[in-house]
Amino acid sequence: MVVKVGVAKLGNIASGVMAELLLDERADREDMQSFMATSGTKLQPEDIDRVVSNMKAWKPDFCIVVSPNGVLPGPTGAREQLAAAGIPVVIITDDVTTKKEWEDVKNSKFGYIIMKADSMIGARREFLDPIEMADYNGNLVKVLALTGAFRKLQLALDKVIDQVKAGKKGTEIELPKIIMSSDKAVDGEFTNAYAMSKARAAYEIASAVAMVNVKGCFMTKEWEKYVPIVTSAHEMMRKAAQLCDEAREMEKACDGVIRKPHKKDGIIVSKVKLMSKPE
Repeated sequence: MVVKVGVAKLGNIASGVMAELLLDERADREDMQSFMATSGTKLQPEDIDRVVSNMKAWKPDFCIVVSPNGVLPGPTGAREQLAAAGIPVVIITDDVTTKKEWEDVKNSKFGYIIMKADSMIGARREFLDPIEMADYNGNLVKVLALTGAFRKLQLALDKVIDQVKAGKKGTEIELPKIIMSSDKAVDGEFTNAYAMSKARAAYEIASAVAMVNVKGCFMTKEWEKYVPIVTSAHEMMRKAAQLCDEAREMEKACDGVIRKPHKKDGIIVSKVKLMSKPE
């Protein structure tokens, strides 16, 4: 059976850059196919309607709806329209929203993966240009990858694929409900305790970036004050990425990097020693 995985990318967070790539890293899986529809950079109703229409026409077995601030009207409407069409939905979003706003989602039929370290960018014109944007997202992708957050996201989605392959449909599918904390991200990812500690520190720093940028983007009016605030947030993310590099190098130095590739049939195999075959 070939499982159809839809990805509705609304606006941008770093998790959306990699969502479907994490499921098929060499583009050779024979048990699944993916389709991404994107609204581009914005969350306007007409852009989201286009995404939903294309996704419903493709008829995926389940759909990932990835966006910043998943309780905004646009992402909320998208997942509700997809669910009304009988498509199970997993939300992937950042952690800008309040606990109160998330109560309805947590008690709903939707799955969710809240990526606490997938922090909003310092979107002030006096500071953010295209290169700064790309550099920030590069650092953030590194943090989510090397701390283990992306692995946990990938494993959770693979479990959904496995259920569809086993014959489950619609409401029969158990969807993930995960808040990606630093503890969850680094769990089982490292053979060196010092490397794990560096990665955990990186995840905590990256998570803290969100509220620094909220302060700089929404709570501070004078440009002379908000420019240093958003600049400091980007410096925090750069340091978090450096810590991840250090952690990865420590793991490489003791030949302890854990690798878990997919086989063509979707089965996940694993290895640690570089000069060995995954089993």
